[in-house]
Amino acid sequence: MDLNKELVDRLVIANHILYDQGVVDGLGHISVRNDLDPHSFLLSCNRAPALVSDKDIVCYDLDGNSISVNPERPYLERFIHSEIYRSRPDVIAVVHHHSASVIPFGITNIALKPVYHMAGFLGKGSAFFEIRDSDPESDMLIRDVYLGEALAKSLGKNNCVLMRGHGATVVGNSIEQVVYRAIYAEMNAKLQMQAMNMGEVTYLNNIEADKASAANDGQILRSWNLWKKKVES
Repeated sequence: MDLNKELVDRLVIANHILYDQGVVDGLGHISVRNDLDPHSFLLSCNRAPALVSDKDIVCYDLDGNSISVNPERPYLERFIHSEIYRSRPDVIAVVHHHSASVIPFGITNIALKPVYHMAGFLGKGSAFFEIRDSDPESDMLIRDVYLGEALAKSLGKNNCVLMRGHGATVVGNSIEQVVYRAIYAEMNAKLQMQAMNMGEVTYLNNIEADKASAANDGQILRSWNLWKKKVES
């Protein structure tokens, strides 16, 4: 299958930015819906994000099956992406990560809520996925369609879902937006934890969060271009 080279290049850069910004390390992944066929998506083969190149990008259908020629070993958790794309036609890009500052919220069932304008996309707060509800004896990984579907259901219409004992998944309407959201979800987690240790926290209300999110969406390329320049230098 022919792929949009410009889209592939942006996906490669996104992998490198997420590593450079400390959202992912050797693990974690980002995908984008195929702009030439919305019933498929692009995702690297099983590769550390910082090492991803254009030759590593594979096209998958919404069952998580490769439709590229001679693909290398896939990510086990590609079903996170496939099932979210299946259930959310509005989603164009997905990031899954194990960001250290986010983990404590998932294991305490405390939602990430926007403490400042940069995280307005969190809205009323993150969703929560408890894998035990779907598989009481799992290895915590989303390794099949069934668990991917359960995760997508927990995400609902939210932009972020915390995964107990695992990490988080963030969605967006572009590669640039989802990278921004993954980075600022991590930053919000740090600030929220600090604030909770200091006393009662005043979060953004729904109106503030919606307006801040809309305003920030108009500025995402400003940050993207900075992050891109850093990883390309």
